Amino acid sequence: MADDLDRLDIKILDRLQIDASESSSEIAERVGLSQSPCWRRIQRLKEEGYIKSQVAVLDREKFGESMYIFAQLKMGRLNDEARERFIRAIEGIPEITEAYTLFGEMDVMLKVLAPSMAWYQNFTFRTLLRLPGVEDIRSTATLSEMKCTHRLPLPSP
Repeated sequence: MADDLDRLDIKILDRLQIDASESSSEIAERVGLSQSPCWRRIQRLKEEGYIKSQVAVLDREKFGESMYIFAQLKMGRLNDEARERFIRAIEGIPEITEAYTLFGEMDVMLKVLAPSMAWYQNFTFRTLLRLPGVEDIRSTATLSEMKCTHRLPLPSP
């Protein structure tokens, strides 16, 4: 699907990843287009699903102390209904910012934003261990954030 993108599409997508608040005329100027064709390209990229949404990335430090903790879950065998209940449950927990299924010894990895270790301990017993199918949890607390980006590497224009 990315083969359908030309160098201007790639440049536009890259600009949007850097600052989605730029106007289409600002983006047009940066990528070498006039405003109307640039706007049309942005609309097409949205319609084709290359742009899923545009959001503000907040500075979590402005909200107080916090750390990310990666919780790896060992799951019991779940039927389709229990798996759906598990997914709905984690989608409804705002402190879980990302979730992935895994190959290997553990089955699911959650990225949890925790204000403290004491809070996370409580969260583990009162929330994570009560999720459908969870049998075991292995957690890794982060000390510092070295890199955090949502910017995807794009093909060279």
